[in-house]
Amino acid sequence: MTQHMRRSVLLAGAMLAAGALVLSGCDSGGGSGADGDDTAASEFDFTGKDVGAMKDFGVGDTFQATEPVEFGLFYRDHPNYPLKDDWLLLSELEKNQNVTFDITSAPLSEWDQRKSLVIGAGDAPDIVSVTYPGQEVPFVAGGAILAASDYVQYMPNFMDKVKKWHLEPDLDQLRQEDGKYYLFPGFRELPRAEYSYAVRTDIWNELGLSLEPATFDEFAEDLQKVHEAYPDVYPLTDRWSANGPLEATLSFAAPNFGTLAGWGFTQGLWWNGDEFEYAGASDGYHDLVEYYAGLVKDGVLDPEAVTQDDDQAIQKFASGEALAIGANDQEIVRYRSTIEELGTDAEIGLIRVPAGPAGDNFASGQRLVSGFMLSSKVAESENFKALLQFIDWLYYSDEGLEFAKWGVEGETYSKDSSGTRTLNSDITAMGLNPGAPKNLQADYGFSNGVFMLVHGSTVDLDRSMLRPEVQDFVKSMETKKILELPPPAPLNEVEREQVSLYQSALKDHVWTNTAQFILGQRPLSDWDAYVTELKGMNMDTYLDTVNEAQKRYAEANG
Repeated sequence: MTQHMRRSVLLAGAMLAAGALVLSGCDSGGGSGADGDDTAASEFDFTGKDVGAMKDFGVGDTFQATEPVEFGLFYRDHPNYPLKDDWLLLSELEKNQNVTFDITSAPLSEWDQRKSLVIGAGDAPDIVSVTYPGQEVPFVAGGAILAASDYVQYMPNFMDKVKKWHLEPDLDQLRQEDGKYYLFPGFRELPRAEYSYAVRTDIWNELGLSLEPATFDEFAEDLQKVHEAYPDVYPLTDRWSANGPLEATLSFAAPNFGTLAGWGFTQGLWWNGDEFEYAGASDGYHDLVEYYAGLVKDGVLDPEAVTQDDDQAIQKFASGEALAIGANDQEIVRYRSTIEELGTDAEIGLIRVPAGPAGDNFASGQRLVSGFMLSSKVAESENFKALLQFIDWLYYSDEGLEFAKWGVEGETYSKDSSGTRTLNSDITAMGLNPGAPKNLQADYGFSNGVFMLVHGSTVDLDRSMLRPEVQDFVKSMETKKILELPPPAPLNEVEREQVSLYQSALKDHVWTNTAQFILGQRPLSDWDAYVTELKGMNMDTYLDTVNEAQKRYAEANG
């Protein structure tokens, strides 16, 4: 094994200024081809930069460097599967791809901060892993990261999926004012729902309640029936409130109310069909907040849910002090483990997210997920072409994605003649084979977000590890209407600097008042005053800047 591991010893420091606006679009002078696939970008001269590269590399080809190559990797170290230098994933990449890594590691708890420090200091390794769309923006102006769109033409698997899955409009969401995008994102062939409420299915069945409530109002009525039957516990508590109130729940609920909220709030811009409006001041946001305030007022939502930490929330649900909680397809496994540890007699399951006053909707923009950046220095490396081929194989080819997710056929999983994969019985992953002595992530390094973008990209691979109950949940959510992407509205550097001064203050005010409205600490009769407060914090100037950028782009691009 020749993997080189070096733990990052950067001290935690102040984050670099990171308020830059994440907005889509490109100008007419950008690097995009006529059909938006970047194939018209100028040819790059790889002379002296193709050491280790394959002469012929196309869709379906297995990458193997023609001589050993080592790439720098900034690695997010997850506490559930701490980095090990003897992982099968690493040894297989060395044996079969001729690739090793010089790894700089940072813990999950400090990941974003350390990433900013490393890039800001000009010390970024070749590959900067685990970067969500929008997180790359603060690093664009300084020239520290590579313009991905200039080089994807040399990544055949990337280009193949963009063309087959019509991902050009999604990629346009990443473009900066120079017309380029700087993130290599993960792709999903189709969106996949993950978050909803987990409920006590034994109690829901006892009371004859639906696990697919038609509307949020019907769900509120169900919670009231639970409250009447079990008056000494809360029908609903919640979690993911560490950085803002009910961030996961408000995020999956918001599209059904015609707005953005929680984790999905991002920069607070909602396209209403004619122009961008500020989501936190919209009628839809009012309706969303009013709904959850009503749940608290009626005694069916635990008021501590708005501020409590995750462990406290999970303990309440697992012990029976609360009978429903925000969840996803993996956290529900954790809930079951805690229920078992506490000896609670309970059955739980995910419900379908109901429809709301704005319809039965699913958020737009869910096909691009966490990806990675490349240091701009790699364009000068003798192994640059080999690096592009390698990342194209690992992160975008069906073979590389299957390897990163499932591991090695015959060693970690088997596959039958129909293509169905089965994890070895002595290995557990994603809730499969609970209690097995080995873990696919912790003991082998697979199904690791550093090496695997999303969970396989294709529908087949993305859903191949889902338990039957999760498959059922995903199918139930597929009938929702996927909202359309907003139009591009790229800002220039001056505009980005201007609006970044407003964004943080506006969002902080929205977060504070969202909690106060829901808890009844501020009456909803103050809504107009609250909107006036946002206006006093330059909300209108922010929107004017964004909407002018949208019109400018539309006029330039037809």
